[in-house]
Amino acid sequence: MLTWPQLWQSGMLSLDIALAAHAPHGALAARRARRLAALMAAARGSAFWRERFARYGPAFEAQPPLGKAELMARFDDSVCDRRVTRSAVEDFMREPANIGAAFAGRYTVWQSSGSSGVAGLFVQDEAAMGVYDALESVRRLPSPRRWLDPALATERIAFVGATGGHFASIVSVERLRRLLPGMVAGLRAFSFLEPLPRLRAALQAWQPTIVATYPSAAVMLAEEAAAGRLALSLREVWTGGEALGEGMRAFVAGQFGCAVLASYGASEFMALASECGHRRLHLNSDWVVLEPVDERGLAVPPGSAGHTTLLTNLANHVQPLIRYDLGDRVCLHDEPCDCGSALPVIEVEGRVDDALQVRGDGGRGVCLPPLALTTVIEDEGGWFDFQLVQRGPRSLRLTLAGAADDAAARRAGDALRAYLGAQGAGSVRLEVRCGAATVRGRSGKLPRVVAHA
Repeated sequence: MLTWPQLWQSGMLSLDIALAAHAPHGALAARRARRLAALMAAARGSAFWRERFARYGPAFEAQPPLGKAELMARFDDSVCDRRVTRSAVEDFMREPANIGAAFAGRYTVWQSSGSSGVAGLFVQDEAAMGVYDALESVRRLPSPRRWLDPALATERIAFVGATGGHFASIVSVERLRRLLPGMVAGLRAFSFLEPLPRLRAALQAWQPTIVATYPSAAVMLAEEAAAGRLALSLREVWTGGEALGEGMRAFVAGQFGCAVLASYGASEFMALASECGHRRLHLNSDWVVLEPVDERGLAVPPGSAGHTTLLTNLANHVQPLIRYDLGDRVCLHDEPCDCGSALPVIEVEGRVDDALQVRGDGGRGVCLPPLALTTVIEDEGGWFDFQLVQRGPRSLRLTLAGAADDAAARRAGDALRAYLGAQGAGSVRLEVRCGAATVRGRSGKLPRVVAHA
């Protein structure tokens, strides 16, 4: 439970975040510069960063891009608290009861997906979590109803996503339930790995007023509503984790009769950007630095999408992330938004994975959300570098890349077949093989889940 000093600190932080969104450009830059200097100083407590500063110089601009594979290989040296080791964190995360609990009594830990072929482990200190909480609560789209209930005490919020592992979203949900016991009754998590009829029945019985989920899962629920199988009186749908197309937004909003709000976040920084009333994403540039760069690591002009994006987390001092290769394609604009916010507008090329529509048992159509599929292969199948391609309405091919062998193929195949069976798609043929991914998306990226043409 939060203490009074923590509540006071949270209130002061929320006030600063509210003021910064409309501060003059110089004031916003000064906040960023001050926090960057503090981060660079804190990073000297890490053997990994001391080595890099000695090799490349102490200046921020001199640091080369940092990849996830390099960070994970040097995990123990990268953190600034020697009590935080990779083996200790992994032991902690093997216990489902620890989801949302404090590691070593003071840190929040979670794992990322392996969209780049490598899973990530991330450690957040209390200060960083306070920043994420304040950004989420202050900078979501305001409304008169939200002003009257800033703590969401009158809402019933359903998170629909991956609930069985130490992923950022469910860890954040369970952490809030531990810190704010009063939220327990109004905040509930539902697994999108559940068979759709069971998930639908659980949501129908609980009747949330807000659903927080991924765009593909929101569309799946809206399709159930369109078919008359799900009736929810929603006030808002919060989406993130994937790109929200305008067609998807309109369909979900039309079926549930509510606002559909987008946000942008990552395991490396939970609250990167929030949407304004003009449906434009505003980067939280007082707490994070995003640098769109080309293939050579050079900055691209404003208004141009980079080959990848470098992230610097100004809030987290226990596991410093400085010019970390996020892997997303981001376009950063320099013209102001009509909403009046001082925060820069960004466009994000979201995940390139597809939702799959297969013909299940008895010829029934079954929707398989991409994040559910990748979660099963990663968390239960134990493999992170793969591509799942739909070859027809009843045929899938899973390719495991990297150093995969027959044992890895059996484990991943068994996990995916079990999930398909639970979804009523056990008759779908699954081929599993080891090799390199071959199908590229429209953007040129290698998607991990590809739908039938």
